[in-house]
Order: sequence, then C-alpha cells, then structure tokens
Amino acid sequence: MLAVAGDSAAGKTTVTSGVVEALGSDRCVSVCTDDYQRFDRIERQEQPFTPLHPDCSYIAILEQHLQLLATGQPVLKPVYDHCTGRRVRPEPVEPKDFVIVHGALPLHSKLARACFDVTVFLDTPEDVRRDWRMKRDTAVRGYGRDQVTAEIEAGEEEYVGFVRPQRAHADVVVRFGPIPSRNDPRDTPLSAEVLLRPTIRQPDLTEILAPDLTRTAHLRLARDTDGRPVDSLHIHGYTTSEENAAAEKIIWHALGDPRTDVPACLGIIASGTRSTPLAITQMILLHHLLHGPR
Repeated sequence: MLAVAGDSAAGKTTVTSGVVEALGSDRCVSVCTDDYQRFDRIERQEQPFTPLHPDCSYIAILEQHLQLLATGQPVLKPVYDHCTGRRVRPEPVEPKDFVIVHGALPLHSKLARACFDVTVFLDTPEDVRRDWRMKRDTAVRGYGRDQVTAEIEAGEEEYVGFVRPQRAHADVVVRFGPIPSRNDPRDTPLSAEVLLRPTIRQPDLTEILAPDLTRTAHLRLARDTDGRPVDSLHIHGYTTSEENAAAEKIIWHALGDPRTDVPACLGIIASGTRSTPLAITQMILLHHLLHGPR
C-alpha cells in the first residue's frame, strides 16, 4: 500500500495516475481520500473550515477502510464529484496486489499511517501549486478566479496545521519546481528534488547516477528540515531530450525491468506534455511497490 499526501493541486493525481497505469488495472486500485468529505460544496459554505481540516472528512471511516484494504477486504467507498461539488453514489472497491491512496490527509492519523508500506509527501512550492490550482479549478471544476483565490487563502492556516505535518511521516518527499539558482526561461520544464529518507530501504542510486553517465540527475547527501542526513536526488528539467531519454533508460533498467522499455505512461502531465523529473520519480515509487520497501 502506497500513500501520496499533499495540498490541493500539489500534483498527487498526476504522480499516482502514471504509476497506476504502469502497474495495470488488473493489479492496482487507486483510492482518493478526498472522497471522504462530510459536506458538499453548498453545505461547506456554512462551515468554519475548508476540506483541509480533518473535521471536514470522515476520518474514522477512512481509517476503517484503509485497514480493511490492507488486510485484503473490500470496502464501499464514498464518492465526491469535484466538478459538481456533490457526493454521489458510493462505489465498491476490491483490494488488489497494489493499493495506491492519494489525497490531502491520508497520513493524518497514526492508525491510517500504520496501513501503508510506502509513504510520500508532495512538497510543491506555493507559487507553482497556486498556478496549477488556478488552472485546474477554473477549467475543470467550474470555479471563478476570485473563488479559487479565496479558497486558497482560507485554507492556508489549515495546510500548516494539518496537511504539512504529514511531511514528517513520509518515506519520500518530492518537490517539483524551478531551480532557484538558475535563470532559466519561463517555459523551462520544472525540475524535481526527491528526498529519500532512511525510514525504509531506498534504492542505491550512487553508481547509476555517476556524472559520466548522466547530466539529467545527480545524488547528494543533504540535511532534511529536521537536521537529519538524507539522500537528495535532483532531476533537472533543463537538460536536452536526448540526455533525458538516456537517463530514463539507465534508471529504468536499474530500478524497473531491464527487459522492457520505459513505460510510455510515465512522465505524462495532464496537459499531454511529458516530464522526465516526473517519470523518474514514478520509477522510484514503482521500484518500492514491485520490490518491497522493507
């Protein structure tokens, strides 16, 4: 079981959808914890909190469902339609070889965290995430720009209080964004920093990412926000397509299946464009699922 947590529009669906497709619907099922909301969009206007607050979700039911899925039992999952802002007919979920759970609060409680083998937090920079959310909510969910801005501002305190603390419980922390030290053109693809914490057995990328093999990615020892040492994998967005393809092939053959090509579904962004930093991040998550994290 894999959990991917993060703020609204941090990239959770984009990251997990490629992993789900690579594993195949016959072997993998995806569950969104945001479906466990207590209130529809109209009812929520009367509440003193946003969907980032645990009181806005059926946390106890989510915990129960995660325990059932972790022990191979089916659940009847609630469904929230983000386009209409309404709860709709619940759907049965049968556990499969792999269960991928994503949402704002999958790691909020100790009981929920105990259900997962691998945990991920998307630490997307605020300016990037705001841009992604504005585009998504106005184009897909029917919000006006002023509404989106108001929702973002209303949820800032709850993000700090409830969503961001989940970062401390993640085995892998991923941050998509521009490189601050570079003055790249605005259309340069985003890079990624992937922190591989020693809380689980992480893949050894030292020899794979030797400087003479790839310019696209490099690994270094860094300090996490708590001061502890952590492996920091940097995947550059500014390198050429030829260098990116070579790096993806090297890493896929080392972490995935050397007998196959890199799955075409990896690295695909919602807009139809492709991202090597995203693809390599997804390869690492696939490695944990296929080869076991512990």
